[in-house]
Amino acid sequence: MRYSIITVNYNNKEGLRKTIESVVCQTSRDYEFIVIDGGSKDGSADVLKEYDSQITYWVSEPDKGVYYAMNKGIIQAHGDYLNFMNSGDCFYDEKVLEHLSTKELTADIIVGRDFHLNETTQQGFATILPTRLSMLTFIHHTLPHQSTFFKRELFENTPYDESLRLVADVKFYIQKICVEQCSVQLIDDIICRREPDGISVAQNERRIQEHHQIVAEILPPGAIQDYETLYLLDKSTMYKLMRLIEHTRGRKWITYAIKIINRLIK
Repeated sequence: MRYSIITVNYNNKEGLRKTIESVVCQTSRDYEFIVIDGGSKDGSADVLKEYDSQITYWVSEPDKGVYYAMNKGIIQAHGDYLNFMNSGDCFYDEKVLEHLSTKELTADIIVGRDFHLNETTQQGFATILPTRLSMLTFIHHTLPHQSTFFKRELFENTPYDESLRLVADVKFYIQKICVEQCSVQLIDDIICRREPDGISVAQNERRIQEHHQIVAEILPPGAIQDYETLYLLDKSTMYKLMRLIEHTRGRKWITYAIKIINRLIK
């Protein structure tokens, strides 16, 4: 199985170097590496020239934003699966792709976990994945994009929506998973070590607005309100609840517990 690793970058020279080094040090060589730089002015192009022999394809020229750059990368990709490891993020260790080669991976979308590291405390945590996927997964949150591998053909008729600046990847997940019901495989492997802050954090208000916009395009207001009620629980508790109620014994115990709690708070 061959992977296309696509990295987009703009004025993040040191982050770009870190990402490149995490790719080229992979013990498995079954990948192609594509870098799309948006005409950076900080010397990023010099970094690309430095690693020219280890990058399959790269370009440094002005573009129209992150998702425009990702779509440019998709056009150049020839792998079975595409991964978007943007500048500043990196593979968790040098054996990520090697470990993937030992697994039976056939789904349209393969989702691993991110590791979020606090550089100050040197402590971190890995993403909690849901036990199953539904629209509930995407009401407020999404899946770890840098730790996802997509079959290349998924993008043939539906590239990333370039009218969205921050959540086109969320819209793509919803379209492919919830609408088209593409197959998904959740794996426990940690794929990516993420930068603590990124464009979505820096522009959080716009991210929330765009997220609400794409959800409203799919669901009527009543359904959104039902999902919002579930989201009064924290994400971890909600995922545990969903897992429990899928089993007969779990449903009985939860029903019994709710009856007791209801009596106590009356």
